[in-house]
Amino acid sequence: MEIDLTPRLAKKVYGGDGGSYSAWSPSELPMLREGDIGAAKLSLEKDGFALPNYSDSARVAYVLQGNGVVGIVLPEKEEKVLPVKKGDAIALPFGVITWWYNKEDTEFVVLFLGDTKTAHKRGEFTDFYLNGSNGIFTGFSTEFVGRAWDLEESVVKTLVGKQTGKGIVKLGGANLPEPNKEHRDGMTLNCEEAPLDVDIEGGGRVVVLNTKNLPLVGEVGLGADLVRLDGSAMCSPGFSCDSALQVTYIVRGSGRVQVVGVDGKRVLETTVTAGNLFIVPRFFVVSKIADPEGLEWFSIITTPNPIFTHLAGSIGAWKALSPQVLEASFNVDSDTEKLFRSKRTSDAIFFPPPK
Repeated sequence: MEIDLTPRLAKKVYGGDGGSYSAWSPSELPMLREGDIGAAKLSLEKDGFALPNYSDSARVAYVLQGNGVVGIVLPEKEEKVLPVKKGDAIALPFGVITWWYNKEDTEFVVLFLGDTKTAHKRGEFTDFYLNGSNGIFTGFSTEFVGRAWDLEESVVKTLVGKQTGKGIVKLGGANLPEPNKEHRDGMTLNCEEAPLDVDIEGGGRVVVLNTKNLPLVGEVGLGADLVRLDGSAMCSPGFSCDSALQVTYIVRGSGRVQVVGVDGKRVLETTVTAGNLFIVPRFFVVSKIADPEGLEWFSIITTPNPIFTHLAGSIGAWKALSPQVLEASFNVDSDTEKLFRSKRTSDAIFFPPPK
């Protein structure tokens, strides 16, 4: 499989005083198109308002920075207005209308990762805005708008003429709905505060987002996880054994990554830093070693309840094979096999740095 897996940064698509929208392009990151994956990032300044829109793809949103407000309208449901903060993951199924607002001084940044199998363009999200200069409302003639909403022509012209902003605008003294904490139930999970699925002292921690802790991801068809690897620790070589892709965004820190593919060929060896996005193809084996300051990443997996096979550590697949099979396959004597098997008997998934 000859394809460029080099991690990339997002590039700005549009924006203004209220903030910006950036995305990763399939032309620069070919695995997006190959794997039918979209990736984008919304950044809102103080009073920045992302106008109501819906996407052609099911997505998972993850708050990378700051605090904000999101309005969500599920099909044939009433609007829910959620307060969201750093670490929140929100499942956004097909047909969901959302708007985003930042009323704080700190920049509010949200990552979007999703499946583009049904999208207009493979590897890209296409957003349809209800309002604004590029909104659906402005696309219809005044006759159609007047008939649909039972409005006089003068009112229609006023409504259309007022929509000069595109995608993101900066509000001045607008009175938006107050967020309701109760609306968070069933809609979002904070990955930084949720119970840990894995916690290895000196190694790392994992929170897995699946249908058990956020059932709505079942409708999205994606799972996700937040992994925090301690300084100089290693993540065991492993692969997704249910034919899923791993789409990884580096949230914080830096580290080294190696990916091994078909015929034992190392297809990626690089250093990743905050803001990088990379994709591991199906069944390819990936491993990471954090730099001294640690490494944190948020990933989606293209199945709502992912299953991984780890090759090293106490739960490693090699440990499950019989000694005779290992001796024969490695072509070594029993002493070497016993030495190999005797290592990593207590460490699982994450390995603290050597002492």
